[in-house]
Amino acid sequence: MTELPVESAPASFRSDVTVELVKHAAADSDVLWAARVSTAGEQSLDELKKDPERSKGLINFLMRDRHGSPFEHNSMTFFISAPIFVFREFMRHRVGWSYNEESGRYRELQPVFYVPGEDRKLVQQGRPGKYEFVAGTDKQHQVVSEQMEAAYRGAYEAYQRMLGEGVAREVARAVLPVGLFSSMYATCNARSLMHFLGLRTQHEQAKVPSFPQREIEMVGELMEAEWAKLMPLTHAAFNNNGRVAP
Repeated sequence: MTELPVESAPASFRSDVTVELVKHAAADSDVLWAARVSTAGEQSLDELKKDPERSKGLINFLMRDRHGSPFEHNSMTFFISAPIFVFREFMRHRVGWSYNEESGRYRELQPVFYVPGEDRKLVQQGRPGKYEFVAGTDKQHQVVSEQMEAAYRGAYEAYQRMLGEGVAREVARAVLPVGLFSSMYATCNARSLMHFLGLRTQHEQAKVPSFPQREIEMVGELMEAEWAKLMPLTHAAFNNNGRVAP
């Protein structure tokens, strides 16, 4: 008996990630009143009425000498769309983070997949612990795109066929690859975000080198841009002190 073809939504392929700041309670003044309570008690709340620019030296001191807890009294929630493999790396960061991700048990997952863009370096050179990535050839980029897209289409067709036969979503999803796009809310404070950025981004001002996978670095760069708008003095102190979380 010939199997009928499975009808499903056409697959789409992306090389980007997206980050949206959906809510926040974060300002440089949050660092100041939290720090000044140690010497001023209830009078530390006066910092809420003052221009934090006048106390940027205190923020720099706290960052430089790694007095970290004043940087925790704020909150940022991001909505992130990225490949599943990015989220698996993301969730290595547990202290000061909360996550809720799209569920493959409770909804049918959509055929949106990651394919590296032309600027993605494809070739790893060197030995473990001392390697670098270099640009791929046109042929390598062609092979990556062709093979990824073919594998994605085949996996999603198998997923759809199982769903069509009444198989539970939580079982059928097992065939889907980590290049599938997912979405999640991620909530953090400035201290936990700085720790994340210190590990997951490369920067010329960093004292300690980092070697992140490019796709999670793309997410980190977008999150950092939003945070820098909310807490510019804290962000500047982070850069000026080697991008080491306090």
